[in-house]
Amino acid sequence: MTRVADRRSPLAQTLLTSFLVLWLLVAAFPFLWTFWGSFKVEGDFFSKADWINALTGPLTLAETGGSVTGNGYYGAWVQEEFWRAALNSGVIVVSVVCISLTFGTLGGYALSRSPYRYAFWLLIVALVFRAMPPVTLVSGYLLPFFEWNLWGRLPTAAIVLVAINQPFTLWMLTSFFRNIPKDLDESAMVDGCSRFQAFRHVIIPVMWPGVITTGLFSFLLAYNDFAVTAMLLSKENQTMIPKIASFLGTTQTKGNVMFAVSSVVSVTAPLFILVMFFQRQIVSGLTAGAVKG
Repeated sequence: MTRVADRRSPLAQTLLTSFLVLWLLVAAFPFLWTFWGSFKVEGDFFSKADWINALTGPLTLAETGGSVTGNGYYGAWVQEEFWRAALNSGVIVVSVVCISLTFGTLGGYALSRSPYRYAFWLLIVALVFRAMPPVTLVSGYLLPFFEWNLWGRLPTAAIVLVAINQPFTLWMLTSFFRNIPKDLDESAMVDGCSRFQAFRHVIIPVMWPGVITTGLFSFLLAYNDFAVTAMLLSKENQTMIPKIASFLGTTQTKGNVMFAVSSVVSVTAPLFILVMFFQRQIVSGLTAGAVKG
């Protein structure tokens, strides 16, 4: 039987397609414009005379001999050693994701299977700490970090980011675990598995999309953080986001805006690749909580 409600008129289909194309163009335009401008000189990309200069690049041609140039990328990555900031970000991101997911999966599984009332109140306390601005939490760490000579080091920032991120991972993973029937645990233990073996071999494979989704959000928290890393890391151990801010300069020192533009493109591109690579797991994880097991 043909469902009349599923049929769309050609006009409605055209309007829907046009809207989606327009929305994609509007959403992608800032990144595409920044990407194009990263191959120009500052005088063209920020031209006050004519914005068309950002497309044609007359000053870029005059200064470099070509309509496009990679001077911004070379200056940022080689001259200003942005690669060190990228390496520092990689160390912090991997540490935060691994530690957060390890404790988050174990804690979330325990809280989801706990019959006691304290599990609910633990999650409420975790939610309160997650709702607080990170800067208010970091200020409490500064004095002991200075006294113990821990300020400015990568492990210090990673530990603080884990502490800030852990309540979120607990909430996310606890909700995913609660959607998995307890019968799976009991069946595995009846077959001879211990509680941990049931968790490792039966439960984790079932909720793997939820783990990936939570891991991605943990990755974004550490990858895009500015406040924590700017306050806790020295200039030699900067991560990428504070390093980009340093390219902009201050009222006392002149910055190089094109270094910042090129670095923004370098920082944003991996995010697109990551989301595209894990898109199926992300969608599965986000929709898993909508269906009861």
